[in-house]
Amino acid sequence: MKRVKVGIVGCGNISHIYFTNLQKYPELELVAAADLDLSRARQRAEEFKLDKAYTVDQLMADPEIEIVVNLTIPKAHASVCLQALEAGKHVYVEKPLAVTREEGQQVLKLAKEKGLRVASAPETFLGGGIQTCRKLIDDGAIGTPIAVSGFMIGGGHESWHPDPEFFYELGGGPMFDMGPYYLTAFVNLLGPIRRVTGSAVISYPERTITSEKKRGQKIKVDTPTHIAGVLDFESGAVGTLITSFDAKGGTSLPNIEIHGSKGTMLVPDPNGFGGTVKVRKVGGDWEEIALTHGYTENNRGIGVADMARAINEGGPHRASGELAYHVLEAMHGFHDASRDGKHYNMHSTCERPQPMPAL
Repeated sequence: MKRVKVGIVGCGNISHIYFTNLQKYPELELVAAADLDLSRARQRAEEFKLDKAYTVDQLMADPEIEIVVNLTIPKAHASVCLQALEAGKHVYVEKPLAVTREEGQQVLKLAKEKGLRVASAPETFLGGGIQTCRKLIDDGAIGTPIAVSGFMIGGGHESWHPDPEFFYELGGGPMFDMGPYYLTAFVNLLGPIRRVTGSAVISYPERTITSEKKRGQKIKVDTPTHIAGVLDFESGAVGTLITSFDAKGGTSLPNIEIHGSKGTMLVPDPNGFGGTVKVRKVGGDWEEIALTHGYTENNRGIGVADMARAINEGGPHRASGELAYHVLEAMHGFHDASRDGKHYNMHSTCERPQPMPAL
């Protein structure tokens, strides 16, 4: 198998797990680190024994690099993706695909024109937990899916993240930060979304950072921090999704629960790769289901490896740009629906990703 050469742009908080994991996949060869702050790129390159520490422009100019992994902050996602595509490179970007729908469309349009691939986090839906749920649904274990509920409820990131400001800027908030995990899992399990509606509010217009690096600094909140959404899927199923940074007392609600004509399924946390899957048939008791698929640890980077496989073998990659754009549009749709007081009809659609091979 030809190993596809990869460079990472963005050496911040999330990058460590990518640098660690991308060196483990046989489909990939990690060769370079890049950052606007060259000292951070040099630190990561030294830490992971890479020969190349680059500025962003230097990485884009390196003809050996075939895939750019874009780990920049959300407002830079689209510009770095476009730069990589213009340089003739495939791109894998952290979620969300872009901040605006227009930027997301530009990325997909340029990739199509250049004959290049775009992939996007989250890739957690490729893990053993959600892939087991996908197999159970496809095998009819709970009958016809009727409804899904998802809950991501917490108190925000200013208590632990060293640089939490961007979570409260446009393109941040709980929907854009954590919604991609839930919505991507929903589409993988139930198919594309037809329309959405919801309510979105800013409960605390100002936040105080309590993590050590910037303790005491104030953050002005510019994006909704509690969103209650409703989704209608093309399949006829109905969904509920609540994402919140405002529930400082926590929650006892499940991550995801799917109700079907023959039973109910508890889906593990979509921000993880493994987890516990349970099914309760009509008239029966809860039963824990053994996972049927691998990749149950922190396997971030598996979406990059899957794209490299597709580059070598042909055919689609699973964490596709089209899937990521569909999720991006739905997230904006919740905000639009709340502002306008009506349903938002989706303009995009996508294919359910192909299931991963079972063990």
